[in-house]
Amino acid sequence: MAPTQLFFVFLSAFLFSFLTTPLVIKFFRSHRWIEDPQEKQKKTGNATATKSVPRGGGLPIFLSILVVSLCFIPLDKHLLGIILAAFLALVVGLFDDVMDISPLFRLFTNIIVALIVVAAGIGIAYISNPFGGVINLSQPQLQFNLFGPHSIWILADILAVFWIVWCMNFIGWSAGVEGQLPGFVSISAIFIGILGLRSSTDTTQWPVIILAFTVAGAYLGFLPFNFFPQKIMPGYSGKSLAGFFLAVLSILSGAKLATLVFLLGIPMLDAIFVLIYRITHHQSPFKPDSNHLHHFLLKRGWGRRRISIFYWLLCLAFGFLSLLLNSQQKFYVFLGITIIFFGITLKFFRRT
Repeated sequence: MAPTQLFFVFLSAFLFSFLTTPLVIKFFRSHRWIEDPQEKQKKTGNATATKSVPRGGGLPIFLSILVVSLCFIPLDKHLLGIILAAFLALVVGLFDDVMDISPLFRLFTNIIVALIVVAAGIGIAYISNPFGGVINLSQPQLQFNLFGPHSIWILADILAVFWIVWCMNFIGWSAGVEGQLPGFVSISAIFIGILGLRSSTDTTQWPVIILAFTVAGAYLGFLPFNFFPQKIMPGYSGKSLAGFFLAVLSILSGAKLATLVFLLGIPMLDAIFVLIYRITHHQSPFKPDSNHLHHFLLKRGWGRRRISIFYWLLCLAFGFLSLLLNSQQKFYVFLGITIIFFGITLKFFRRT
């Protein structure tokens, strides 16, 4: 597939998402499925929206990815599993967008979503060793016969489930400011697609590359309606789908988990810090709070547009570095970023 064809894929996903999002906004408003930020602040204490707007951003994003993928990617068991899993994530997300379901139930459905992907034959057979070679996860295997021979790669499948569930959660935690999430998700998907082009001679990578540019286009088409002043939020549907697709793309593109960790270093470190804080302060890890980085930046007077663009630029910078650095260099850079991030965040905590 030529670069012009990939651009057409990207543009198709962008336009489909861009044109259907206003229809979703109108539909949600007509049913009065709108989030009141004052009411949310009373319930959770972490509301950042400034006015009442609908959630449900996952609907136009999912429809865009579905239609464009089916037009450009051959339907095999992998794509079918991804579509079914994404549809379940969408349905659960839309229920939460309308009526706020239990975080534990959402976590349970995240696991089901991940299991559907693994059942479709998508797993993490190996991960790159930053100091050379790979770490093989294909053993041990559980062999059984049910309507034909089957095998379960125990370590590979467990890691895949954990990775998908983790991404579906931590990526969504960095959606507190208008435009924040769709921007860095689009950038991450584009760089995964660009890295995939390095292996374009491998025909099995082309569906992954096409899906990456499709995801990027769908989220970028949603961005104008989510950027400040927003007309719609991604909601849990849009956030969980973002984590799901990026997790699946990182697995399918040659187990580039480390690449996604590098691209989304700040959102991931932010999630780890908040989890540690909640646990050490005897709080439920599932209970929302206002201890994320974007909350601290808001308290220090940063504007919403500035925070979103800050996240985009960080992701963009890490994306370019991912093209230039080898695995070992990425490891040391990420280690340095971790030290700096935790140092700055702890300094914020002492001042508040």
